[in-house]
Amino acid sequence: MHLRFSRGVITIAVVVVVLAVGITFGLYQLLKRADPMVVPEAYCTVRTPLGDRDLDIEQAQVSATIAAVAARRKLPERAVVIAYATALQESKLYNVEYGDRDSVGIFQQRESQGWGKKKQIMDPVYATNRFFAALVKVKGYRKMPLAEAAQAVQRSAAGEAYAPHEEEAKLLAQAFTGRVPKALHCWYPPEAGQSATPRPRAGEARRQLTRALGSTSITSARRGWLVAAWSVAHAQKYDLRRVTYSGATWSNDMRLTEWQQGGKAGARKVELA
Repeated sequence: MHLRFSRGVITIAVVVVVLAVGITFGLYQLLKRADPMVVPEAYCTVRTPLGDRDLDIEQAQVSATIAAVAARRKLPERAVVIAYATALQESKLYNVEYGDRDSVGIFQQRESQGWGKKKQIMDPVYATNRFFAALVKVKGYRKMPLAEAAQAVQRSAAGEAYAPHEEEAKLLAQAFTGRVPKALHCWYPPEAGQSATPRPRAGEARRQLTRALGSTSITSARRGWLVAAWSVAHAQKYDLRRVTYSGATWSNDMRLTEWQQGGKAGARKVELA
């Protein structure tokens, strides 16, 4: 059987198709134009030979603080790895105000077990110092399995839970201790109403870094990259737009995903702006 359509029906069908195509094209163009206005949330990315890892700004700040405190105490990278694995299990590297019973902070330390007052434990520098002070008392911690070393400090009900975080902890340690240069990249959006050229609080940033690291002097390239990573991780907090060290510059530019060439190669100072 052959169906026959009147000229009017065919005309209506053609008009509908043309309208549909036009609306689709118009919507596409609208979305295309709007896309540059879509501002992503703040983020950090770690890239080392062990792989890539995305972090929230807070996680990057906590990671940088742990590495700085370890450097101040002249601890080996193994201690940093153990601390990261512990914090990943206990808080996912967030400075949380809650936990099991009275556990709080990045290591879920408890006031009732003598770790300090809640306000002290909620200070990442204090909490990390207390963790490392306990870790170095564990005989042979550098050579024992990570879970055993972490459990000797934490005395958790599930001590075996620290082990699965070891590889991720090693990746983070490579980046934040400065062993791998330019390993951390972060980006944050300017706050609503913020000037395009805000006044950086570089002096305040250095004072806070000093709390964790002690001296901010650069005595080696590795220490320089540790300071650079700490500065990038805390850039949003202190309105920093650029961090420059040893011929490389990080900029808070949404179009960039890594450090760029810039500054004096071999420089012994981390510049903040």
